[in-house]
Amino acid sequence: MVIQHKVLLKAEEIADQVIRNGKHVLPTMARVCLIATFLEDGLRMWFQWNEQREYMNMSWGCGTVLATTFVLINLFGQLGGCVMVIGRFKVPYACGILFFIVVLQTFAYSILWDMQFLFRNLALIGALLLVLAESRVEGRSLFAGVPTLGDNKPKNYLQLAGRVLLAFMFITLIRFEISFLQILQDILGSILMVLVTIGYKTKLSALLLVLLLSALNIYHNAWWSIPDHKPLRDFLKYDFFQTLSVIGGLLMIVSLGPGGVSMDEHKKKW
Repeated sequence: MVIQHKVLLKAEEIADQVIRNGKHVLPTMARVCLIATFLEDGLRMWFQWNEQREYMNMSWGCGTVLATTFVLINLFGQLGGCVMVIGRFKVPYACGILFFIVVLQTFAYSILWDMQFLFRNLALIGALLLVLAESRVEGRSLFAGVPTLGDNKPKNYLQLAGRVLLAFMFITLIRFEISFLQILQDILGSILMVLVTIGYKTKLSALLLVLLLSALNIYHNAWWSIPDHKPLRDFLKYDFFQTLSVIGGLLMIVSLGPGGVSMDEHKKKW
């Protein structure tokens, strides 16, 4: 137990050092990663305009006008939302637009009935909630030194909801395979995700999850190695950028911390 405690303390020291050295770039890096899936999908709507419109028309039989409207909403909504998030301009509105796009696609592509895609979209919503929480922190910092009544409870609950929803991403990565590496990955990832969800050793756990998810993403979703004409390339590309957005959410947790509704925060009161 003593050795384990020393190893944990050392790991936390290293994580704190990394976070301190990268505190100026972490929020920007988190935002860039987080909008990755929206940016990629928005550009796909532009470059595959006819294919996307025909797909919607064939799937729903909604006619050319409605299919075109759907593609336009996705194109301008996602690219516009990405620009607003990166530029930190009207971030709550940007998150609202991107949230609407996620819900719209969930129903339009019948993702609601596919648990894997549904869970990944829930994780994406969790990442957006963390961006919203960060914008509330920035808003409050403008009035530093001014007395306030109580804690910023909406921000704390946004961070809690974001952490919980991010957990759905890792559920989709669990594979019931009889191999040492897969079992190790499932156990390690599950433990780290539980720690992030309850807010215990949050920054260290989120940082380790970033490393784990980044490695798994590059290994499992190497879309660049698949020829252009194969449908698998688009599937892996979609998966890669969605995972990258969840990594952005985890980086936001590393930057922001767990918030007031967490075990880390309650430990300070003990």
